[in-house]
Amino acid sequence: MWHRERPDGHARSWRALLPERPSRADSAAAVRRAVRVTVAAVAGFYPAIHLLDRPVLALYTLFVPVAFGLLSPLPGAGRRRAGTVLRAVPAAAALITLGTYLAAATWSAALGMLLVGFVLVTGASLGPRAAGVVPALQLCYILACFPPYAPGTLSDRLAGLAVGATATALCERLLLPEPEQPSYRSSVADGLELAARAVRDLLRGGADGRETAERLRAAGRELRLSRTAPGVRPTGAGARDRALAQAGYATRRFLDLLAVLAPLLRPPADLPSATLLRGLATACADEAAALRGSRPAPGFQRIEEMIERYAAARGVPPDLRGDPHPLLRRQSTLLAAAVSAVTVSAAVALTDGRRRPTTALPVEQFWYAGASTPRLWWVRIADHLTPRSVVFQNAVRTASGLALARLVAGSLDLSHGFWVLLGMLTLGRTTAGATWSAVRSATAGTLVGSLAAGVLLVSAGDATEVYAALLVPMMLVAFSAGPVGGPAWGQGLFTLVVSTAFAQIAPVTWQLAEARIVDVLTGSVIGLVCGVLAWPAGARGEMRRGAAALLRATAPLIRVTVERAATGRSAPTARADTAAALRRALLDWRIAHAAYAQLRTEPPPRRPVDTGPDWLAALNFGSRVLTGTSWLPWSEGSAWPPDAKSWAREATEEVVSATLRAAAFPADGVTVRPPPLPPGILTRLPAPSVSHLVDVEVWLHALASDLAAAVGPGGTVEGRLW
Repeated sequence: MWHRERPDGHARSWRALLPERPSRADSAAAVRRAVRVTVAAVAGFYPAIHLLDRPVLALYTLFVPVAFGLLSPLPGAGRRRAGTVLRAVPAAAALITLGTYLAAATWSAALGMLLVGFVLVTGASLGPRAAGVVPALQLCYILACFPPYAPGTLSDRLAGLAVGATATALCERLLLPEPEQPSYRSSVADGLELAARAVRDLLRGGADGRETAERLRAAGRELRLSRTAPGVRPTGAGARDRALAQAGYATRRFLDLLAVLAPLLRPPADLPSATLLRGLATACADEAAALRGSRPAPGFQRIEEMIERYAAARGVPPDLRGDPHPLLRRQSTLLAAAVSAVTVSAAVALTDGRRRPTTALPVEQFWYAGASTPRLWWVRIADHLTPRSVVFQNAVRTASGLALARLVAGSLDLSHGFWVLLGMLTLGRTTAGATWSAVRSATAGTLVGSLAAGVLLVSAGDATEVYAALLVPMMLVAFSAGPVGGPAWGQGLFTLVVSTAFAQIAPVTWQLAEARIVDVLTGSVIGLVCGVLAWPAGARGEMRRGAAALLRATAPLIRVTVERAATGRSAPTARADTAAALRRALLDWRIAHAAYAQLRTEPPPRRPVDTGPDWLAALNFGSRVLTGTSWLPWSEGSAWPPDAKSWAREATEEVVSATLRAAAFPADGVTVRPPPLPPGILTRLPAPSVSHLVDVEVWLHALASDLAAAVGPGGTVEGRLW
């Protein structure tokens, strides 16, 4: 009895081979894609095989639309998908040419496969367009590098590529094109417009603080890339995509900080805070309009000026009765929100093509501004040229698996050996468990599909017209049901498609179905072996190591930031050390973020999902440290008195030691005990220093809360501020 792993880790019976009921949207998208791919494929295939009698041309005109339209996750809507296909044609032509000449020997084809596989998977990190065409480019080399060694057919191969790619682009653009999806720019603009309305309503007293806070948090969650369609995620390596992603992160921080403030704002607010809030509401509305393209970006200097005035004017009013601490905490949180608004404004300016923001924020935040696109591409790739990166791990796993599959297929002289590589490529997953689950389902589907194909081939014999009549309906059914039905249905139906297609290219017997079974099983075994030997845990193991490295890298920055705040200065050597530590922390944050992005695509572990570390909280901790390192020095001034310095160092050591304890994932809970401020300290310090002291207190407590959330249910913070 066949079993398959469910996403929750429990086994299911043979009923798992039946497709789960897909959503109506998924079914409609699958049908549209099936129609486009079928029309594009047969538009070139039928004339090439039945009118021109050129089997090589026919094979490529059939194969290219399937590779680009079905097996590749092209991003975006119709026009963008069509452009992505056409831009990939030169690379596909180069790979077909390379594969054609390296097919002279098995060893040369396998070495070429190793190089091509590694380069393409690594290059997929450059953005969604590159990632979308990588499977098709891999398949172009795979098909060309198999025997027969026939350089004389290169012209037909390239002609088939041109015809197939053109038909695919036309169908993607004109035939049932994918609908436009909300852009990430519009999502960020929606969040900023909500913030502007919420602030104005709160200042007028016309909104409930708790309900407003929930709406703001919900809007922040919608800006997570996991909530965004893959085709519109700003994950590219270019400056505009980096700036838009940074605008999204900063907007999320801004919304979360406003959510903290919303229940605490009681009109009338103190005059400096009310003035800054009104200015932030206006700035948010202007930035949202700039993101929608209705007006130019207003610039961030205005917000910087508002922050400078607020930092000088805030403090405890002379007529305030009672404890000033809550007011100072609210002011500090508002200042942190305003600094996030500066980051949003500067990043929005960069998304409009400005070369560099002239901002008081450290240049490390916008290091990519002004850099050339090739340099940014190299930086993205260089970041992942380390065994700690899941991109590097996937590249090694895929390239070695494809090269081994090519070597095995060539050495054993398997008939239709490219199916070995196709099986390995389509069934390989980032974890050994997921690969095994896919292989089991695909094996069952291939067996059933091969039996059906064998019956068809025996029954129809050499009646080419029968296969020609069946190809279109079989493609429509296979390409509609396969993607939503899982590996079993996909492999079984695809077996019928290739059987009816190959029966028109050359005379075949029922042994074609037998070869299909052998090839898919061989590719599945190779993929499974590579999945077991090469990082079988996928992103989970790397997520643990990446989060631990991020926490360890940010711990020194906490000390340096608080020391600069307490003393009002930093030595040149300390500044140099801080710059090096900041670069290291940024690299660790990017690697951990890549691991988290992949982790969200993998099946969850067997244990319940509500236990264990909260990796997003660990990433938020790193982001908060990097942000605090940038904005807390803005308030540098005179040195604090000895008791304030002593408190700051004690609280810092508590948070730093908790950070290092939390880095030992899995941690059995981490309790953080930031000490309270010394009694009477708020009344003994001048206004700028006391406000700056509370800024540090709020920041350290926020870091403690992130740590407690990161380690899981056992994490606690004693003496929470809010």
